[in-house]
Amino acid sequence: MAELGTARWPHVDGGLVVVPVGSVEQHGPHLPLNTDTTIAEAVADVVSDAWIAPPLAYGASGEHEGFPGTVSLGRTALSTILVEYGRSICRWADRVVFVNGHGGNGSALAEAVALLRYEGRDVAWFPCSIPGADAHAGRTETSLMLHIAPEHVEIEAAVVGNTDPVATLMEHMTVSGVMSVSSSGVLGDPSGATPAEGTDLLAGLRQRFVSAVERWTPDDLGILR
Repeated sequence: MAELGTARWPHVDGGLVVVPVGSVEQHGPHLPLNTDTTIAEAVADVVSDAWIAPPLAYGASGEHEGFPGTVSLGRTALSTILVEYGRSICRWADRVVFVNGHGGNGSALAEAVALLRYEGRDVAWFPCSIPGADAHAGRTETSLMLHIAPEHVEIEAAVVGNTDPVATLMEHMTVSGVMSVSSSGVLGDPSGATPAEGTDLLAGLRQRFVSAVERWTPDDLGILR
């Protein structure tokens, strides 16, 4: 693993580039706005013999715009950025994988990666998803952040949010935003979150990511499984 941002051009020799993709959006009253980016960076920073690029820190977060601090590019603009980024970096990189920390970026990534692959570029993406995880700023993300960046977690400010299944909330959130279903911005319950749980969760994500990169078999959506 080598940091692309601090490298000098004579030392850059192609290979695999890992690009964290996140967001700047509310994560309840206790987690920082860059939570998704921080998690994506932590997952990305594990592959040996790869360049780790500076993160793409803004995403498609329109559903969170009812909360101050959120900055959203929107799906269309994000897709365009990803396409142009991929076209440029593939002038010298052999392979590129975007590591996505924000679920709302998924459709833009799928669209952009599909086009890049159609154009003959070896690009894929990996979602930082955890089976059984709560949706947003709940126990899962809180545990991860307590492990990765505890200095940025204000755990005493954590509150229980809307714990209804996300599937039942999605239509309403899509139309009216997260604020309409959770005044705190939390979708889930951060109670019981611990750094130890975050350690295990991150280890699992990293193991899945390394295995997916080693297999390098993008599916129809360009996702490494």
